[in-house]
Amino acid sequence: MTRITITLPESLAGILAREAERSGKSVSEVVRTVLAKGLGLSGDETRPLPFAGVGRSGHRDTARRAEVILEREWGGDRHR
Repeated sequence: MTRITITLPESLAGILAREAERSGKSVSEVVRTVLAKGLGLSGDETRPLPFAGVGRSGHRDTARRAEVILEREWGGDRHR
């Protein structure tokens, strides 16, 4: 694990300490849990890429036809 240092307002630090005490966890465990949830993670898994698949064309051969598509879209200016 990597150690980091953050600065919190006294009120938030108090809430954090009370939650750690209430749950029987360390402050670090509470921070890790809250941070993971805030980032849309449930634990140690990697974060999903929200933009994956955004450019789906609906065609299965796009990669094979890349040169033809680029020529059609960009014409002679292929190196831009």
